[in-house]
Order: sequence, then C-alpha cells, then structure tokens
Amino acid sequence: MKDMFTQFPWMDEAIKIIIFFLLAWLVSKVTVWFAKRRPRRSKRIAPERQATIQSLMASAISLIAFVSAGLLSIGLFIEADTLLWVVGLFSAAFGLGARPVISDYLTGFSFIFEDTFSIGEKVEIFGMPSIEGVIETISMRTSSLRAPTGELYIVPNGEIRIIRNFSRGKFSVLKITLKIAASDIGSAIDLLESLSKEAMLQLPNLIEPWQIISPAGVIGQNTELTLIAKAKFGKAAEMQPKLLDLVQQRLGESGISLSP
Repeated sequence: MKDMFTQFPWMDEAIKIIIFFLLAWLVSKVTVWFAKRRPRRSKRIAPERQATIQSLMASAISLIAFVSAGLLSIGLFIEADTLLWVVGLFSAAFGLGARPVISDYLTGFSFIFEDTFSIGEKVEIFGMPSIEGVIETISMRTSSLRAPTGELYIVPNGEIRIIRNFSRGKFSVLKITLKIAASDIGSAIDLLESLSKEAMLQLPNLIEPWQIISPAGVIGQNTELTLIAKAKFGKAAEMQPKLLDLVQQRLGESGISLSP
C-alpha cells in the first residue's frame, strides 16, 4: 500500500476527496429521508407548513454539505490564505454570471421564514404564462406544481413574484342571477331582503345576508337582479344549488315568476 502511495502521490488526495463527497452525499440522503417523514404535529404550526420547512431545511443542508466538500477538496492543494482569495474571486465572478441562480436560492432561503405558501396548497403563480396548481415540493432553488390537468411544472423560485393562494381565503363568493318581470321588482326585492336573513338559519355556511344588485341597471319588460352571497371558504360550490332551490321556492310561493 505504501508503495502505491509512493508511486501515485495524488492517491492520498483522491481518497480524501472521495471521502468528503461521500460524506456530503450521506448527509444529503439522511436529510432528505428526515424531510419525507411525516412531520410531528404542532399546535402552533400547520402540518403543511412543517413539511415545507423540513423540505427547505433539507435542501439547504445538502447544499452546504456539497459546498463544504468542494472547499475541503480544494484546500488539499492550496493554502488557506490563497483559498480565501480564490473563493472571494470565484464568488464575485459567479455573482455576475449566475444572478438568476443566486436569486433562486435567496428566494428559496426566504421561504423558510416567510409563510408564502406550503406543500399541498393550491396556488396561482402569475407570470408569462401564469401557472395554477397544487404545490408538491419546495426546495432551495425550485418549487413544483401539479396542474389540474396532471402535468408537473418546475418553477425557479426567483421567478415567483405574485402569488394567489386559493387555500387561504376567508370566504367564497357565489352569485345568482334572477330575471324578473319589471312589474314584480318591488315585491321581489322585499321578499329577497327578508329571505336573506332567514337563509342564514337554513343555510349555516352563509356568512352574512346577501346583497341585491342590478348589474345592467336597465328597466324594461324584464330586469335582472343578482344576489351576491358570502359563504364559508370552499363551500360556495355546494351552497349554490341549495340557494337556488330556496330562492325559487319562495318566489314561487309569493306568486313571482322568473322570466325566461
């Protein structure tokens, strides 16, 4: 063995470099394994947020591990002072030539502290073009979204500027348009105003009494009235047919017919 190192003096450094990167690889695999485990529940932090933080921390630790392995490998061949000078020079050159990559990592690092979105949430990222989907993974450099049609989008974190988060709304809006004869407008409005308070008891998912507006603002033989109601977040779709049934039933009982 000593003869081999004598014959190949670079063998010792090669083995050390392999060990450095092997340790970095092991650290990366271990952190990814921990990140994929089910996060421990916390009363203060939602499980989705915990999973997001774990994923970002695992990505950050893996990056640090491989960068450290690279620096230790370079340090085998040059002095510490020279190494610092080379790292500074390389950082300046890399910063000029790889601004988008640096922006991606800095934005990913900010996600650790900013609760912008979490794994499992449905979001829309505005850009060219805009992308809508469910967040599947978040790393230091990219975030992946699963579109409603099934495809997977990989978005660099630096490209994320404006986000619409569908999973964090406080309420959902539903609209119902009624076409009523102009002669029945007065009685229809009185009925709908009183019914809006009664509907709060019959339809618990309603947050407040609905508003009655006329979008067109035109009176003829028929007039369109629109009911704008607020429901609990995510409940608008299932509330709409129930609300339609209630309104049509009460209008029919009062002798107010809807125009075609």
